[in-house]
Parts: sequence; C-alpha cells; structure tokens
Amino acid sequence: MFFQRIKTPGLAHNAYLLGDKQEAVLVDPRRDVEEYLTLARENDLIIKYVIETHRQEDFVIGSKEIAEKTGAKIVSLDHALFGHSDIRLKDRETLTAGGLTFKALHTPGHTPESTSYAVFLKDIPDHAWGVLTGDTLFIGETGRTDLTDPKKTREHAGVLFDAVHEKIAPLGDQTLLWPAHGSGSVCGGNIAERDESTLGLERTCNPVFTKDRAAFIEAKLRERIPRPPYFSRMERLNLQGGIPVAKKPDGIPMLPAKKFASEIKQGIVLDGREPEAFAGGHIPGSYSVWLEGMAIFGGWLANQTTPVYLVLDSMDQLETAVLSLARLGVDNIQGALAGGFAAWRDAGQPLAYSGTVAPRELADARDKFIVLDVRDDTEFEDEGHIADARHLYVGYSEEHLGRIKDDLDRKATIAVVCSVGHRAGLAASILRRNGYHNVKNLLGGMTAWTKLELPTTKGSDHSVTTPDIEGKRE
Repeated sequence: MFFQRIKTPGLAHNAYLLGDKQEAVLVDPRRDVEEYLTLARENDLIIKYVIETHRQEDFVIGSKEIAEKTGAKIVSLDHALFGHSDIRLKDRETLTAGGLTFKALHTPGHTPESTSYAVFLKDIPDHAWGVLTGDTLFIGETGRTDLTDPKKTREHAGVLFDAVHEKIAPLGDQTLLWPAHGSGSVCGGNIAERDESTLGLERTCNPVFTKDRAAFIEAKLRERIPRPPYFSRMERLNLQGGIPVAKKPDGIPMLPAKKFASEIKQGIVLDGREPEAFAGGHIPGSYSVWLEGMAIFGGWLANQTTPVYLVLDSMDQLETAVLSLARLGVDNIQGALAGGFAAWRDAGQPLAYSGTVAPRELADARDKFIVLDVRDDTEFEDEGHIADARHLYVGYSEEHLGRIKDDLDRKATIAVVCSVGHRAGLAASILRRNGYHNVKNLLGGMTAWTKLELPTTKGSDHSVTTPDIEGKRE
C-alpha cells in the first residue's frame, strides 16, 4: 500500500498518489508533472488513473499531460464541466485500482461539478479509509461558494452544506480527510494550518458541522475572499485537462544588464527579492513580488501573453519563479537579469527607491502620513487596522486605485500596510508606477504594530469592498 500527499508551495495545493500492487491513482495533479512521475517510478508504481475532484480555479492542472506520458485514464464525475474525461462516473459509482476502491460522491457547492471520492481498502470494504474532498471540505473550513455566481452565494452555500452532511458525513468518524488545498489557499477562508484530520475531528471544529444550516449560510455570505483574475482562464484551460508547461526553467535566457534594459520596455519586470531589498534600490517601474508571492500575485500582474522579465536574488531561484508563474498560465517569460540586481547597479543603469517606515516611527508621526492598508476585507475589518487608514486590497490596487484617488494626495507621504510587509511592498511598487513617489512600506506590518500594542480599530470605515463582489451577495 502506498500513499503520499504532494504539496505545491505558494499555491497551498495538495495532490495525492495512492497505490497498491503496482497500480496507482494520481489525484488533482498540477501542470508541471515531473515530480509525480518520479515518485511513481521510484516506488514501482504505474499510474493507471488520474482523478479530478473539480476543474480547479487557482492553477493549471496536469491531467492531460500525465495521461499522454503514462497512458493513464482521466476519471471524473459524469458532468458537463468535465469535458475531457476518459471515464465518467455516476454519483456513487466506483473505480478499482489494486486493492483500493474509489467511490464518486457528487458534492457541489464550491463549483457545480465538485466531487469527493471515498476510498475503501479491500480488507475493510464497509468502512471508508479516507475521502478525497477536493475543495468541498477543507481542514477546519469549507470551499468558498461565490465562484460560479456571486449572486448565488447563498444558494450554493446551502447546496454545499447539504452535500457534506448527506454524502461525506455518513462515511464515519474514522475517515481520513484529504482536501485539495491547505492553509493559505485562495479557494477557502480560514483553513487550518495542519495537514492531518479525520471526519470525527472535523465534527468538533469545522463550521459546516458546528453551525446549523442557516448560520453556516450566513457565515458564507460574510466570507469575502478576493477572486484573482486568472481564475476564469484556469477553468477554461482545465476543462480540457490543462496544457503542458510551455517553457522549462533551463530555457529562460540570462540577459546582461544592458540587453535587459533594452528588452524590458516591451513587458513588465517582476522583482522577486524581499521588500526591504526592493525598497533600497530597484529597476524603475518594476513590481515587487517576493519569490513565494509569485505563485499567486504573478497571475494578478501578468497573463498568458504578457512579456515577463525576472530579477532574482540568485539563479537558484529561477526554477521556483518560472514554475510558480507557469502554474498560473503565465508562460511568456522572456528572460532573467544575469547577475541579479547587483549587475544592474554595477552597470550604472537607472535606479529607483521606495522608503520604509517602522511601526513606532509611524505612530509617532501619524499626522504626517496617509495610511493605505492593502490586506483583504476580512483582515482589515475584523482583525483590526490603524485608525483612519484607507483600504484597498493589493490585488485590485492597480486597476481600482482611482476609486480612492481623492483620499490619496500624490504629494503626501503614504505608508502602505499589510500583515508583515510583502503585500505592502507590491502595493508600494504599484503606487510608484502610478505616480505616487513618496511611498513607504510599514515593515513588520500589522503583526509588529499589534505586538507593540499600538492603537487599532475595527470596522469598514474608508474600506473599498472587494470590487468583484460588491453589492452582489444574495
């Protein structure tokens, strides 16, 4: 018997490889598939089936690529939103691989086609070993219910609640929980920061079990999670099983500073260094997207056709950066700066700077700053923020900056705030690109501000509600 969870850093994504008697099933693979193939090969497993729990919204899947490389059959529920499946299971129909049996359980709500798969062992056929829940049921949380139509958030929340109680709960408290995402995913809200759970444990702490149906629905209506612009494209690509990686990391050209300076005029520069380094000096007009942040925010800034140029601390980071972007469908990476920012600096190329400010420094000179908080709606309103802070989520700050332009004097000093400083660094770079030059990143963010017991307030004053769902909840 073989079981392994394969995590994707940055995306908080989980794929699973389950095997018995040399036959294996791979569940929800990402676009870059080599890790899965290597794992199967090293454990003498042949991938017989690729199971999809749903289309996935936050990354390009690798089902088609795995099938082409291994001959595996793609398995899904018999639903119109799985347009590429080789085997289409009816609700409660089963599939066998070795001594493992997988039962399809249609569990809509997160998306219409969402499906969970209960897994049974040959020796214990009447009790589920585990359940692959996709984005229906997470550890400590459930999937968001606003994706397919924000106007039907209430309806979808009720559908999800019913699906969990009617299809998953009867599997029994012993059942292990294997969701497609963990803490940090944009596919759910307050997902627990642990990888292991059972249905029995979830009954004691997961809102879908601890709240009644009405209270659960109301909680989902209050749940406001930003929707990245690449979600719709991921869904379209994944309808056909995804696409192979277009450009491998070793195929990205290393460009010397002078050539880099000439070519970046046709695209955008993503600087993967930490925000402190970016503030100290960077290429004019570049975006500050720390390395781990590329797995999400790279897709806010670029699409499949945007020419992208990378600045990294080390070429050892190139594979991480390129694959993080590729998983979001960002393929047009034209080059990386050879020698990193030091090479740019030493070549005498133009430099730009953005400032930093410490929490006590900001508190002592509060009247000299406009504060812009770029965390999400829930963080700003419920976790507390600096009094009189303006608010706009970082992902929307470039497109929707005009919605708060009357509150942002271009001549004023603006302190940008997030939880610790990474998202604020990105927002500061966006502000500079839009003509706000006196911008400072609050290093340590609200984490440091709170630890120092500096004053905070709660509520929605000066908050710009997430644009894609404003006024659309029903």
